[in-house]
Amino acid sequence: MTTSRIETRAVDYQDGNETMEGFLAQGGGVSGKRPGVLVVHQWLGITDVEQKRADMLARLGYVAFCADIYGKGVRPKTAQEASTLAGKYRNGERRALRSRARAALDTLKKMESVDANRVAAIGYCFGGTAVIELARSGADLKAVVSFHGGLDSPAPADGRNIKCKVLALAGADDPFQNAENLKAFEDEMRAAAVDWQLVFYGGAVHSFTDWQMDGKSLPGAQYNERADKRSWEAMKSLFAEIF
Repeated sequence: MTTSRIETRAVDYQDGNETMEGFLAQGGGVSGKRPGVLVVHQWLGITDVEQKRADMLARLGYVAFCADIYGKGVRPKTAQEASTLAGKYRNGERRALRSRARAALDTLKKMESVDANRVAAIGYCFGGTAVIELARSGADLKAVVSFHGGLDSPAPADGRNIKCKVLALAGADDPFQNAENLKAFEDEMRAAAVDWQLVFYGGAVHSFTDWQMDGKSLPGAQYNERADKRSWEAMKSLFAEIF
């Protein structure tokens, strides 16, 4: 199902005592429950990039909800601020990262238009790490898709908690990936008998889906139209399978 009329709005929700501000996109005038897709942002927080992806998902017939990992009103203004804030969750507080992602997932599942039994999560860069961590937490999902996200884990044994399909999409020349982490991810998935895929795109570096990245503001991070389109089609193919 596709739709041209899209409804969007900000949605406040809670993670414990913290207020978060997500972004919802769904097709208007559609009756019945639909599959939901959680979208987790890159290190700058929710921007027009995530909102555009949510719109694209809504036009495919899904209810798309952008998670807010940082908290309402917390939006890095520089790459340095973003690095510090993302690093807080990625490097030191993965339990907090899982909690923030789970709070957004629970919010999505409770929406009237969502079929709570048919939900997936996708994430970009920092968000790609977040959705893998969400799966490692044992969240009830059909699939997670990581776009150029970090795949390393401080607790590889948590792979046994994964209940869903895992699709990791990576730039073959991404300088922020390394062979050791990639092998550890593969070993983790095999040991846990996860239904997983790891796809590399030749010529692509980090942030290959972000049309705002020119390779200058952050060396090693640049948009690649071919990899962007191919990775989106890979996601759509998986969604056709699970939904």
